Amino acid sequence: MSAGNDMLQASRDALKDTSAYKRIARLFDDGSFTEIDSYAKSGDGFAEAAAGYGTIEGCPAYVFAQNSDICGGAMSKAQASKIKKVYELAVKTGAPVIGIYDSIGGRLDEGAEMMAAYGEILCHSNNLSGVVPQIALVLGPCIGTSAMIAANADLVVMSEKGELTLETSGNGASQEEAVKAGVCHVAAATEDEAIDAVRNLVAVLPSNNLSGAPVVDGAGESAVTLDCAASGADMIAAVADSESFIELQKGFGEAVTAGLAQVAGATTGVVAYQGVIDGDACSKAARFIRFCDAFAIPVVSFVDAEKFASVREASKLSNAYSEATCPKVTVIAGSACGAVYIAMAGRGANADVTLAWPCATVSPLAPATGAMFAWNDKLAGSENPVEDRKKLIEEYKNTECTPFKAAAGGFIEDIIQPSETRAKVIANLDMLASKRVSRLPKKHANIQL
Repeated sequence: MSAGNDMLQASRDALKDTSAYKRIARLFDDGSFTEIDSYAKSGDGFAEAAAGYGTIEGCPAYVFAQNSDICGGAMSKAQASKIKKVYELAVKTGAPVIGIYDSIGGRLDEGAEMMAAYGEILCHSNNLSGVVPQIALVLGPCIGTSAMIAANADLVVMSEKGELTLETSGNGASQEEAVKAGVCHVAAATEDEAIDAVRNLVAVLPSNNLSGAPVVDGAGESAVTLDCAASGADMIAAVADSESFIELQKGFGEAVTAGLAQVAGATTGVVAYQGVIDGDACSKAARFIRFCDAFAIPVVSFVDAEKFASVREASKLSNAYSEATCPKVTVIAGSACGAVYIAMAGRGANADVTLAWPCATVSPLAPATGAMFAWNDKLAGSENPVEDRKKLIEEYKNTECTPFKAAAGGFIEDIIQPSETRAKVIANLDMLASKRVSRLPKKHANIQL
């Protein structure tokens, strides 16, 4: 080689000691990473990002990593070209894309070309949505349009040093604020923990929308025992294989607990509703269900909810359930009255199987409301109306709002003991594994956003 080529090779080899390459080495299986466009130039230096492919826990995956050691990782035409190539290869081969974000922004000297580069990346990401899983790993500043691209991923993982905001001033960029806003799905304390979280997610997700998720052999059964007082977290833990649950968006929409778990070794989306389902909880659950449906991941829902706080958000969740064609099993573990039953457990939710515990409450109206509407005349002439009203509501609940009455009408497939829940869920998921649904031709549903 000529002296000039020797110097170029030496400069390129020196990049291996920069942040992007170290992070990629930590993310991918040992020796599996292959770089693409490794000599791409940006101005007088190398492009501000590394890109390529390899395996993560044995699963093929693509990556681009902004290199904060080169011009602060600033977005440029050269960097955008690398990222677009990653998306193009992912479409052709059907493998997940991980984006590692750590950048001070864009190269202002490129002006409109830089804005066009951002736009093209965002367009590629949108078009790839629902085709292969996309995971954003935010380990440093991710400001402005870069934040839009990162937030467009299916899952966002952040370390404590990560910053994610549209505000170029950096206001509201902390991990804590991203969690509260529902933008961050997994919050990790350190960079290593964040990278491990991504590895764990890739290991349980399908490679694309046409392939199945990996199945883990020899999965251990949970030791959690259920009863009618169980929390949503306990319900999930009892059905999921031991220590397999990956909770998503913890700290946002806390009336809903949602995440991915292994159930008898198979990747499953699990959702538990408790209390009043507010707007944040509906948004969290709806997007999670749509994510699972995009990649044919079964969804198991546990319902013990009082009511919805917003008709607009309730409509969004109802749409997500009814449109999803993935296998859906619902367990009514407590209250499922009126709109709650209709949106999450009934025919309106297109549930394949609805199970209920004996202690569940299923009714068109909440028992207190239903009793006063249907039986109010029984209080006529009462000498102690307050006490008699309590007794009347309890009687109405025990006679008119039982799951046995709903099951008699064919609206619940089976009434099971809490201790049977895991076995019954597994049996129904096995039965639904080959589910196929034909839908009316259309571009998409007009979901309430």
